[in-house]
Amino acid sequence: MRIVTVGDNCMDVYLEKQKAYPGGNPVNVAVYLTDLGAEASYIGWVGHDEYGNKMMQAIQSKGVDISHISQKEGQTAITYVEMADNDRQFGEYIEGVMAGFSLTMEDIRFIQTHQLVHTGIWGHADKYYPLFKEKGLYTSFDFSDQLNHRLVKTLPPFVDYPFFSYSKDDAYIREFLKDVKKQGSKVAVATLGEQGSLAYDGQQFYKCGIIEGEVVDTMGAGDSFIAGFIYGTLKGVSIENCLELGAKTAAKTIRYFGAW
Repeated sequence: MRIVTVGDNCMDVYLEKQKAYPGGNPVNVAVYLTDLGAEASYIGWVGHDEYGNKMMQAIQSKGVDISHISQKEGQTAITYVEMADNDRQFGEYIEGVMAGFSLTMEDIRFIQTHQLVHTGIWGHADKYYPLFKEKGLYTSFDFSDQLNHRLVKTLPPFVDYPFFSYSKDDAYIREFLKDVKKQGSKVAVATLGEQGSLAYDGQQFYKCGIIEGEVVDTMGAGDSFIAGFIYGTLKGVSIENCLELGAKTAAKTIRYFGAW
């Protein structure tokens, strides 16, 4: 299976440890997919700086196709991270060169050689989703915890697998997923932190718990869940098994510092 992820990348800079780790939802999803055995590509912009070089080397070392990463004059994106009882707290975000991100026609042709395209809420790629659907690609999109974002009302018709982050299984999130599904998505999914995950396919809800394990750093847990779910979907397994694969993938990620 061939999957391409598009959009934001950033260096996650842990101030206390004085260390920086490559990250960003599309980058993380691509890396986790290669770990699962998929063929993954990543398209994005980095700066002509030390972090840009480190980002490209790190992604490539994980087996991700970086042939469509572009280095631009300017700064690679940075997110400052602080730890609070093994849970990451995001600080200042400097978007750098990714603020002006766009796709070329060559990028779009390359994307069409894949089965599924994925991006996130800060990826600057949402405007291309009608085209991706028109070309027959499967699509997924991480809305993160931005449940009130304007794109929630306009993008789901072009997103087969939308992902959201919420805190618990309650009436609100169930109605929310129903509304998203009605717009045209195939399966609407919410990760619920310690309460696991929830999916709705228009017929019924599916729920999966978490896999217990030592928590070192929660960075990338949601992204790894998405990778597991996407991988299962393209393998043709049931929604229940997709949720389980997402939970298993996330359980590995929380056992070490950084997203990967």
